[in-house]
This record gives sequence, structure tokens and C-alpha cells, in this order.
Amino acid sequence: MHEALRIAIGVGGGLLLAWAVLAIVLLVTRPEGGSIKSVARLLPDTLRLFRRLATDPLLPRGVRVRLWLLFVYLAFPFDLIPDFVPVIGYADDVIIACLVLRSVVRRAGPDAVRRHWPGSPEGLAALWRAARLPGSPGQKS
Repeated sequence: MHEALRIAIGVGGGLLLAWAVLAIVLLVTRPEGGSIKSVARLLPDTLRLFRRLATDPLLPRGVRVRLWLLFVYLAFPFDLIPDFVPVIGYADDVIIACLVLRSVVRRAGPDAVRRHWPGSPEGLAALWRAARLPGSPGQKS
């Protein structure tokens, strides 16, 4: 019994350490140009953007798979930082979405994002700053 307790404590400590490292990575890679709250205002247009990108057959399959995995992560009830934690509860969702968007731009190009953006030019500019995308939102490649 004593050995099982030590193993359980070791596994629990390892999981806690992994969670702490992931939380630090999320804080370091957080969006620029505003708070998580201001980025969250872009949510409806950003979700439509992700859906349009995920269903575009002209984009590489890997890009579409990343976006569908993002949808699964966002729908899953368990997060790296639980949503009930004040202020930063939804931060991991926003940061991971920004990381996926950067990955999409690296693989599919910024024109794919511009082409599929459903919102205003100001909203696209805010998303561009938040996700730290290369170039400018109005610049054609």
C-alpha cells in the first residue's frame, strides 16, 4: 500500500508540474494589443472564420484537421485552466485559438484568413494584432 501511495503522489506531482508548465507557456504566448476580454469580443466572427477555413477544400488537409481539433478542444468541458477561474478561465481557449490561427497562416497563407474573414476590417485588424499574424490585415501577398 505504501508503494502505491508513493506512485500516486509521483503521478499527481508530475501532472501538476505539466499543468504549471503549460499555464506558463500560455501566459508567455498570450495575445498582444489588448486584453483577453477585448479579444473575446471578436468571438462570433472568429468562430465563423474558423468554420469557413475548416470546410474549405482548397486548404491543405493538415490545416483543416488542426481547426477541427481546435473545435473539439473548445467543446470539451475540461480545459488547461478551468473556465470558472475568474479572469483567466477563458484565457487558455483564446491563446490556443491564436496559436492555431498562426499555424494556419504559416501553412495556408494570410490570404486564406483575409478571404474567409466575415467581419469588419477593424475586427480583422484586431484579430491580426491579437494573434500576432505576419504583415498587415490589408496587405495582399
